[in-house]
Amino acid sequence: MLNRLDNWLTHHSDHPDLRGGRRFLTEFWFFGLKEARACLFAGLFFIAMFVVPREGWAGMARYDLLLIFALVVQAAMLAYGFETWDEVKSITLFHVIGFALEVFKTSGSIQSWAYPGAGYTKLFGVPLFTGFMYAAVGSYIIQAWRLFNIKIQSHPPYWLATLAALLVYANFFTHHYIGDYRGYIGAFILGLYARTTVYFTPYDRVRKMPLLLAFVLIGFFIWLAENIGTFAGVWQYPNQLGAWSAVHISKWSAWSLLVIMTFVIVANLKHIKHTIAISRD
Repeated sequence: MLNRLDNWLTHHSDHPDLRGGRRFLTEFWFFGLKEARACLFAGLFFIAMFVVPREGWAGMARYDLLLIFALVVQAAMLAYGFETWDEVKSITLFHVIGFALEVFKTSGSIQSWAYPGAGYTKLFGVPLFTGFMYAAVGSYIIQAWRLFNIKIQSHPPYWLATLAALLVYANFFTHHYIGDYRGYIGAFILGLYARTTVYFTPYDRVRKMPLLLAFVLIGFFIWLAENIGTFAGVWQYPNQLGAWSAVHISKWSAWSLLVIMTFVIVANLKHIKHTIAISRD
């Protein structure tokens, strides 16, 4: 069923008769449909956060059920061809990177946030399902790349993009000890991707936008999803222990930087590299 849906979403001949408001609405509609399809894993995962009761179900803790659900969905996407083994390897890397960050951020000396619920599948106080929250970002980018037939123009050299990603990741740890250099890293990334353009096809015609804008927009929607997750009580920041409050807006920039790091990993996939044109000047 999803294969037929993907074919319907991605194969459209040119419609020169579509103009003005009709074209805008048609392209906007298909853009929304493709975005929803690209968020299949992330969407199902966040729905599960609300559906699974806080006290668990059938004698199993909430965190354990979420891990089982994530594994089943991931296996199904691989089995039905919605992700390849190479893509799963990258998603697994996101899982490991995200889980390592979670362990550090929830450690006794840092305590940036906490997972107060019980669960058998907790390691170092962190539920194993949390890595899938980061993997969901990678899954979204991979799926969107295919559905929107994305191509990148004037991408920076891979070694510079990799350096930027490493600096982003390192700063998530080091800012607790030597200061937060997010602003400097962000300025470096702005210069690095200033000319980079992403070309995508919502319906029948290719559109373009600055890649930096895409990073910011994706980061914003992840920030919204984070608000949903904390509201559901899956995890909590210190200021949410007494009563829920919105996640601080600064997390938007943090998520945007994490999206850039995820993008760099996805851009190194073999079948995606041929859609990226590296800047030569």
